[in-house]
Amino acid sequence: MGIIERFAKTAAVDSAPVNLSRRRVLQGAGGLVLGVYLSPFESAQATAQQAPGEYAANAFVRIGSDNRVTVIAKHLEMGQGTYTGLATLLAEELDADWSQVQVEGAPADAKRYGNTLLGGIQGTGGSNAMANAHEQMRRAGASARAMLVSAAAQRWQVDPAQISVSNGVVQHAASRRKASFGELAEAAAQQPVPAQVRLKEPSQFKLIGKQKLSRRDSHDKTDGSARFTQDVQLPGMLVAVVAHPPRFGARLKSFDDAAAKAIKGVVDVVRFEGDAKRFSGVAVLAHNTWIARQGRDALKLEWDESAAMSVGSAELMAQYRSLADQAGTVARQEGDAAAALAQAVKTVQADYEFPYLSHAAMEPLNCVVHIQEDGCQIYNGEQFQTFDQAGVARLLNLPPEKVQITQLYAGGSFGRRANPNGDYVLEAAEIARNAAAQGHRVPIKMVWTREEDTRAGYYRPLFLHRVRAGLDAQNRILAWQQRAVGQSIMSGTPLAGLVKNGIDGASVEGILAAYAAANVQVELHSPVNGVPVQWWRSVGHTHTAFATESMIDELAAAAGQDPYQFRRGLLAQSPRHLGVLDLAAQKAGWGKPLKAGAGVKRGRGIAVHESFNSFVAQVVEVSLKNGQLKVDRVVCAVDCGLAINPDVIHAQMEGGIGFALTAALYSAITVDKGAVQQRNFDGYPMLRMNEMPKVEVHIVPSAAPPTGVGEPGVPPLAPALANAIFAASGQRIRKLPIASQLST
Repeated sequence: MGIIERFAKTAAVDSAPVNLSRRRVLQGAGGLVLGVYLSPFESAQATAQQAPGEYAANAFVRIGSDNRVTVIAKHLEMGQGTYTGLATLLAEELDADWSQVQVEGAPADAKRYGNTLLGGIQGTGGSNAMANAHEQMRRAGASARAMLVSAAAQRWQVDPAQISVSNGVVQHAASRRKASFGELAEAAAQQPVPAQVRLKEPSQFKLIGKQKLSRRDSHDKTDGSARFTQDVQLPGMLVAVVAHPPRFGARLKSFDDAAAKAIKGVVDVVRFEGDAKRFSGVAVLAHNTWIARQGRDALKLEWDESAAMSVGSAELMAQYRSLADQAGTVARQEGDAAAALAQAVKTVQADYEFPYLSHAAMEPLNCVVHIQEDGCQIYNGEQFQTFDQAGVARLLNLPPEKVQITQLYAGGSFGRRANPNGDYVLEAAEIARNAAAQGHRVPIKMVWTREEDTRAGYYRPLFLHRVRAGLDAQNRILAWQQRAVGQSIMSGTPLAGLVKNGIDGASVEGILAAYAAANVQVELHSPVNGVPVQWWRSVGHTHTAFATESMIDELAAAAGQDPYQFRRGLLAQSPRHLGVLDLAAQKAGWGKPLKAGAGVKRGRGIAVHESFNSFVAQVVEVSLKNGQLKVDRVVCAVDCGLAINPDVIHAQMEGGIGFALTAALYSAITVDKGAVQQRNFDGYPMLRMNEMPKVEVHIVPSAAPPTGVGEPGVPPLAPALANAIFAASGQRIRKLPIASQLST
């Protein structure tokens, strides 16, 4: 179970009648606004902005007189397909015409749009959007459908049971009467909210699980009408480009802005503290981004580095190795691993090292803030509405409800926009506040350049895992000892309460989660240093999966067994792990020889891992020639419960594999004397299209509740790749990234 999932409050999902008895009907402009208690965290009032002639059935759907069905998405769309998934769930039960369905982001309001799997806060993360909203969106659709049927039955004076709905049309077969959703919208607004609705059986699905269902965000992103933060243009708006300290912990001592202000188009220069006063910086305000950037580059800045971080990645890793020699805080203990290791027939020990990683989304961080007389309006690719709304409210001394957030698309995030401290949003708000104090009470669009995004951001922590494992005479795991060393991502944030007895679960999640082992001890050291860290796509699983699956492969080699068969023997009590493992191996042709040309070594590697309640196995095929690595093929099997949108699942597995392959081969943020050495994609390269392997994705059929797909495709890739390199060359990879380590 992942650290985000520790917020979880289990909710049963079935097709039994659902009680909607707690309800309230309100009169609103343009018709009836209906609010239904669809979860413990919703209020009675619908939030969707209802236009004249529209029928707002509940907080999640509006139906217009033009037949448009607008789904209100409480989760951010950052490329992962959430808008399509949420719309599919609602449209399925509504029996809407898919071509008439559109989606817009919900406003910030945790009472109505809270995430039940994040403890009721409004936010997107932990690959739980579908798990959280599955029943909720279906109920919303079923409720709206029932009210349309009631309106038709009343108009035609027929039994509602004789009315059917299909593709946005309500019809009574016996009398051959029919009406579109739009024709019934006003009348449906007058109907009472149904006390109960019955959800469809899977055999009745027309949209859920269908392979070819067009994404709801594709059209807007193709014709350019999609609104990202960078697209926001407001009257009088100024652009702020920022300068952050070059070293972590440094603070602004003084600045000379004369040269910056001399540039035509530069309006002013604003100082800010930023990120809970962790550092201070300067923002240049101008009429566009390019001028603001020129102004920023013209600033003469003097930094106080007396409290700045003075060490770098090399020194930190040396410290981590020293800590790994010492006993840590016990995170898991079963039996007596130390004593069992002394009795093991064969033992293997290895250190696995992982660098800091940047999120490096294609859209660098940005945010628009407009402070007004009676509140504050924010436009953002918003991932953590509740935290950001509360943080800005505290900063501006406003009630949270006076901080309104318009949710836009985000050009990727991988966790970065869900910063628990709200760093970049608070920075934008402080710049806007200080600009207003200097006479510029106008909308401010704060823009980080790629360099700022790379050097001043938060990172996946540097980690070291020391693993020692032993086998008995039957080649079963007799003992497993592991010490993990790395920064806590929860400490010092509003989520610090999740650190229990000194253990940040994100640091150790996924370690040996499925394999049978008689004696297990997992220990953790959480050193503190000046590098800011937070979750990164698949959080702790990014390193724990590599350590576990690499050691399992090393144990298989020590036992003289096939890596796939060795895993099978340890997964008898983990049927879903075993299911994806077998499917991936079968589809990859495991055991069949790979064709190799002159001077080319080829190999296959395998790995299986559970994260965010989804199970993924991957087989990687590689070629090696003169030390040059080519990743030829990745076969992926995923069990994510009910497959709501198979195309989206395929895309997320493919995207996760590409993302993970970038990190495995190339990615490393290195720190020297407290300063990040990388600046842009020249030093932090992305995988090129010609390097992307052939990817095959196979989905395990399932009627279980849906689980995440945004993150689970990432963890198995790196260990499967490293295991394939060993199969091809005999070289063990125990440190990431890989590219510079391959021997000729």
